[in-house]
Amino acid sequence: MRKLSGLGGRLYRGETSIDFVGKRKIWYSFSALLILASAFTLFAQGLHLGIEFKGGSSFTVTTPSASIDIAKQSLTDAQITTQNIIQKVGSDKVRIQTDALTSLEQSTLEATLAKNFNVSVESIDSQIIGPSWGEEITRKALYGLFGFLLVVMLYLAMTFEAKMAISAIIAVIHDVVITVGIYALVGFEVTPATIIGFLTILGYSLYDTVVVFDKVRENTKGIAASGKTTYSKAANLAVNQTIVRSFNTSLVALLPVGSILFVGAGLLGAGTLKDLSLALFIGLITGTYSSICIATPILAGLREKEPAMQALAKRVGTRGDKVSTNTPTVVESKSDRGPRNQPKRDRRR
Repeated sequence: MRKLSGLGGRLYRGETSIDFVGKRKIWYSFSALLILASAFTLFAQGLHLGIEFKGGSSFTVTTPSASIDIAKQSLTDAQITTQNIIQKVGSDKVRIQTDALTSLEQSTLEATLAKNFNVSVESIDSQIIGPSWGEEITRKALYGLFGFLLVVMLYLAMTFEAKMAISAIIAVIHDVVITVGIYALVGFEVTPATIIGFLTILGYSLYDTVVVFDKVRENTKGIAASGKTTYSKAANLAVNQTIVRSFNTSLVALLPVGSILFVGAGLLGAGTLKDLSLALFIGLITGTYSSICIATPILAGLREKEPAMQALAKRVGTRGDKVSTNTPTVVESKSDRGPRNQPKRDRRR
């Protein structure tokens, strides 16, 4: 227990070190597998877009006898054969989402739902979204995503350096691709709340990366002139010095998000929360991982290609491997001098 309690201090002082940068090929391989799996899932299953993006009709029935089976039977009775999604929201609501319906189909379905659930037609909350509105929402979501990435890249380039900005953006794209792939695998519906969750995890991932990069900049300031260590080793020390902080911050953030996802959406049935909470939960984990195992190794790899850093690595390596070839000086003791210790001849005649 004492070893664990002092681990953070030993990592910060460099007494104990985990070689994150040196093992970059392992992290790259693992991330490549996750990205390939995400791409395959997206290609095979695709995302389940909500009606806000693709357009369609939504009907919410509030009744103590809310049941998914009754909702399915109502669709069959109304002869609605379009693609549909039925969700139970809480304990007294059922939401039915379908593709775009005609006015006659909408009226027929509302009457059937009212009859089967024993409620009035006026109590059914209906929402109709046309395809043009869905396209507009999709376009605005993409504009917001790309605008966010552009602003962040400019900020990082001005605050740190261009290669740090490139590394951070690669890590952010890595997080988004994996999160979207898991979303497609689980089959959760993509709603505007999901987009908000994506933007939130982008901000968190960048926050964690900026913390690490700030320490990297501190450790590598004037490193070429000092010649004491390589850029990769200094960057790896920065990761070790900030890993405890990153882990604690992520854990504290995951606790409330996990409560929303597993307790709120899972146990209490608050279906409107699961879209946001799943994106946040996955994004927090991938963001912490990418800031440590992806962003910093990429930065170190880009900087090590610079001529100055290559010359520094060569000097550090030469100094470490250098063997002294100077001939040792032999100091003779008085007892080893032999004839020199003999008394001088008396030159006087």
